[in-house]
Amino acid sequence: MESVVEQLRGELRVRGYSPRTVVSYVRCVEEYLKFVGGDIGKMRREEVMQFLLMKRDDGYASQTINLYLNAISFVYRRILKLGRGLDIRFAKRSRKLPVVLSREEIRSIIASVVNVKHRLMITLAYGAGLRVSEVVALRVRDLDFENFRLWVRCGKGGKDRVTIFPERIRDELRGMVFGRGGEAFVFMSERGGRLTSRTAQKIFERAMVRVGLKKAATFHSLRHSFATHLLENGVDIRYIQELLGHENIRTTQRYTQVTSRGLSQIRSPL
Repeated sequence: MESVVEQLRGELRVRGYSPRTVVSYVRCVEEYLKFVGGDIGKMRREEVMQFLLMKRDDGYASQTINLYLNAISFVYRRILKLGRGLDIRFAKRSRKLPVVLSREEIRSIIASVVNVKHRLMITLAYGAGLRVSEVVALRVRDLDFENFRLWVRCGKGGKDRVTIFPERIRDELRGMVFGRGGEAFVFMSERGGRLTSRTAQKIFERAMVRVGLKKAATFHSLRHSFATHLLENGVDIRYIQELLGHENIRTTQRYTQVTSRGLSQIRSPL
């Protein structure tokens, strides 16, 4: 069991998978190995199906179930060299629309945060369309104050991209990182390392409570709001795709379903 996990970890690193993906795949495979009692010498499709169904019955989202399937399939195909795959169809992805905050709601959230570092983190996440993992991983060298650009390094899928830098917070953010080296994290913890993703999420959740918002919003809703508001401002969807780092334009197109620009022109027949 331990040998398979170590081989998996090494293979993923050699192939250039992001550290986050390595951790996720290893965790998924460890859970599966416990489920089958460590007996993974043969490919047993029925056991994999039972494992995935168990996860579904436990309330896991389709995206998470697909992650388990990908990780287990990788072990069988790439580590154990057992055939081409498991011949199991992926779970259907949820078609839920993203939760988007209005401009006024975002202004209220930002204004409610007294801590300067925390306020700048939330503002930058919205103003640049960043994932929580991306904003906490930012280093000083990634900020281009003169050209209002921001480099996202090793984002989702291990890809780099460039996005816009909100001019409004330039001076305040520049003052916060003044004197730090280029490799220093922008949003440092009290212990000197970087803030964790969970800490960032808690900061956002507390702000939501303070302003009394009842929407099922998360830190990621800042990114959804960034994309939706750019669409409402008339920015071409292809540019938004690049800023978000979406590989497929269809992923970006879902924001057209929640933009108020078109809906505001339509009146109910009632």
